[in-house]
Amino acid sequence: MSEPHTHAPGPLADASVRTARPTDAPAIGAVQATVFRAEYAEVLAQDVLDQLEGPRFAQVWRRSLEQPPTTTHRVLVACAGDQVVGFAALAPGADDDPAAPGQAGEILVLAVHPEARRQGHGSRLLNAVADTLRAQDLAAVLAWVPATAEATRGFLSLGGLDPDGAWRDRVVGSDEQTLREVRVWAAL
Repeated sequence: MSEPHTHAPGPLADASVRTARPTDAPAIGAVQATVFRAEYAEVLAQDVLDQLEGPRFAQVWRRSLEQPPTTTHRVLVACAGDQVVGFAALAPGADDDPAAPGQAGEILVLAVHPEARRQGHGSRLLNAVADTLRAQDLAAVLAWVPATAEATRGFLSLGGLDPDGAWRDRVVGSDEQTLREVRVWAAL
């Protein structure tokens, strides 16, 4: 007869990705405000940056989580233990998307708090995005990324999302200031 297993179990994983709940809205808002202020500090006017507040974002996220615009909209959160440290918001892609007409899901936001980066949270989120879109029988994933966000584009490129040549200028300020975005995408 063998001896019972007596040593303590090894360390448990404290990183995960799950579907967001309405109670996650304050944490999602805080992550978004922190990331957006840092990401757009050199692009947006100070009056616009001042409006990027966690509680303001949290109100919108709570409503979106309680009543998603469609059944295919999803918000995923990356957690370190119980703490939300990142999130990804997904929506159906535009039906006129030339990369995969009617067959793409769009990453509206993918953000990881700067203090939680380089710990695998972004990769886990990106993998969960792909799994979620595949479960919805979608064939591609796309995202619009600021042309100046080289680190974000580099991260997404490592995940297989590459520019397809499409771009758009988004109005981001009261003075009609625009931000150039490029589209990246990948087949699933």
